[in-house]
Amino acid sequence: MKKIYVAGIGPGSPDDITPAVLQAVQDSDVVVGYKYYFQFVERYLRPGTECIDTGMKKERDRAMQAFQLAEQGKTVCVISSGDAGIYGMTPLIYEMQRERGTDIDIVPLPGISAFQKAASLLGAPMGHDFCVVSMSDLMTPWQLIERRIRCAAEGDFVTAVYNPKSHGRYWQLHRLKELFLQYRHEDNVVGYVRQAGREDQEVKVTTLRDFDPDDVDMFTIVIIGNSMSYLDGSTFITPRGYYRDRQEQGASVGQSIMIKSFQTIRGELRHPDIPLWRLWPMLHAIHTTADFDMENLVWMDDEATSRLYNKVQDGTLRCIVTDVTMAASGIRKGALERLGIEVVCYINDPRGAEMARTLGITRAQAGMRLAAEEHPDALYVFGNAPTALLELCDLIRRGKCQPCGIIGAPVGFVHVEESKHAAKPFKNIPKIIIEGRKGGSNLAATLVNSILTFDDAELLRPGRDV
Repeated sequence: MKKIYVAGIGPGSPDDITPAVLQAVQDSDVVVGYKYYFQFVERYLRPGTECIDTGMKKERDRAMQAFQLAEQGKTVCVISSGDAGIYGMTPLIYEMQRERGTDIDIVPLPGISAFQKAASLLGAPMGHDFCVVSMSDLMTPWQLIERRIRCAAEGDFVTAVYNPKSHGRYWQLHRLKELFLQYRHEDNVVGYVRQAGREDQEVKVTTLRDFDPDDVDMFTIVIIGNSMSYLDGSTFITPRGYYRDRQEQGASVGQSIMIKSFQTIRGELRHPDIPLWRLWPMLHAIHTTADFDMENLVWMDDEATSRLYNKVQDGTLRCIVTDVTMAASGIRKGALERLGIEVVCYINDPRGAEMARTLGITRAQAGMRLAAEEHPDALYVFGNAPTALLELCDLIRRGKCQPCGIIGAPVGFVHVEESKHAAKPFKNIPKIIIEGRKGGSNLAATLVNSILTFDDAELLRPGRDV
């Protein structure tokens, strides 16, 4: 029978060769392959089986010889390391069959790929969506390879890297690391295995930050985890999500949705490697607005979230003043009750209305003057009125009040940016400010909520009071 088996013999250990491949080798009259791989199958050959070596980088010659032998009526087995369908001989055999117009029966037999063997030695790094990228530019332009690397990094795929280095390709893996660091946290787990399944096997785990491309050679498979991958001791694990529901037990439906949303947002941040006190308000801001420009717009004093949360803990922050009622309504009532914090707004206070008429100022400005008298050390929150924020800045400068913090997110086109600039110089007052014209009461409220729930930040578990 005119037949060509195309068989993947696995990464190199006899234990990793499938029974189907062993049977094909035993049934074949001729085995064609690179001579290095014969050592892994020769013990299974029947007497008289011919082994033909076509030399390294002679894939077309190997395929041509297989067809010539099969056309003579012989059963031929073409062997590849790993899986012959993954960077192996199978695609070439099918293309050549089409070119020759032959009716020879092609039987592809899968093998354990090198990345699968490496993954098993590392633990369970391929537990979720993954991709495989070859760094070899012999038949693929580097520009295309780089585009694929960017997509893998940005898409948060676990990524296995084949052909990471050769004698002539010394810089490409350095470039891959550089590209991944544009999209991934520097603590992203990386594992690599040299000579997987063979006698001189080496297994290593590290982080993207500490990964040294010069520690890799052409016999190495590199696996880069996704944003959820972690190390348990030296075991590299990418969770599928089976335990996520258990971790979220006890959460309301709204909180569960919020937790998943935050996980999604963090995975899509361009620069996730920021301290927790900065990350937590930013996640809240993006969640509320669906605007990833908040990465550039959330401005904070150093440790602002931590400093404000400490004031909640030690009892210093007991009152929140908002410029408008809409900002007050967005602050979670459950958190306020749990922490014993009062929210007040003077925008509709009759005293403020009278003051505004008498002095020719806005009701928001008048409200700030009343607040300064009654709650001079409150957390002041602005989601609408730039005139109110400017008024507060003037009151601070005149010594009329000393807020424990400022949330500055007024929105609009008149005096909005100026009001935010005016608040920044007060160095002793921790502040979170939305730069530029953007803002809003919902945004101001969510920033307050991020402060009240900062103890949930480390577990990335928002929405306790939803």
